[in-house]
Amino acid sequence: MMQDVKGNSEEYNDPILYDTENDFVIEVPFLSKWASKPNQIIIDLACGTGRVTLPLAKEGYKVIGVDLHTGMIDRAKAKAAELNLDIEWFQQDCCNLDLKLKSNLIYMVGNSFQHFLSNQEQDQLFTSVNQHLELEGVFIFNTRFPSTEELLQPNTEEYWRTYTDKSSDNTVDVYTISNYDSLKQIQHYKTIRKIKNNLDEMIGQKETNIYLRYTFPKELERLISQHSFEIIDIFQDWNEKPISNGSYEMVYVCRKVK
Repeated sequence: MMQDVKGNSEEYNDPILYDTENDFVIEVPFLSKWASKPNQIIIDLACGTGRVTLPLAKEGYKVIGVDLHTGMIDRAKAKAAELNLDIEWFQQDCCNLDLKLKSNLIYMVGNSFQHFLSNQEQDQLFTSVNQHLELEGVFIFNTRFPSTEELLQPNTEEYWRTYTDKSSDNTVDVYTISNYDSLKQIQHYKTIRKIKNNLDEMIGQKETNIYLRYTFPKELERLISQHSFEIIDIFQDWNEKPISNGSYEMVYVCRKVK
């Protein structure tokens, strides 16, 4: 689900855990509005385990899933087979796509855009997307909003959330530690999962690290324009609420103009 698999993949090395912690499909109704033709090819970049790919395929759309991470793609293939869904899967770097086809709709969700840490990687991504879109085709992606609250978090262990692991009935308390590098605009997150049994006894702990790039709206405006796209809309969520200074994320809808 990312480009530097060796150096930035800890969050994705356990696809089953990923599915447990990411069992939502809030993007699907929004994307369905742009997938106007059931027989059109839709490309899901950084598709992971098929969290969004599968629901769209179940609606009858022809979806192609692309991801660089072997474990995530293998998990996606297995899930598609269980559902008897005919989906093409490609293990490729989104910076250097070679799908031998073009689409009218490409999307990248789950804030995966933040895995492209350098200007060069962002440029390569947009170049690849442009090459695989038909003229007037649409590219939709989201990325977290670089708010003061988001970037200037204390670099101490902070409680995030608690969930129940359905496979074991254990309780998992999730904490994070974050450090922001202002020069590189990259946030390092350490996620700490403290696992407890039904007696509330600590029985294990799992830690993962990830690095995420935060890109500001005016930077994105320039980037999108430079790669021959125009911005159709910017929202603060998948329910199409207008973006504001208090936004948590940004959802971009872009059209290829040349």
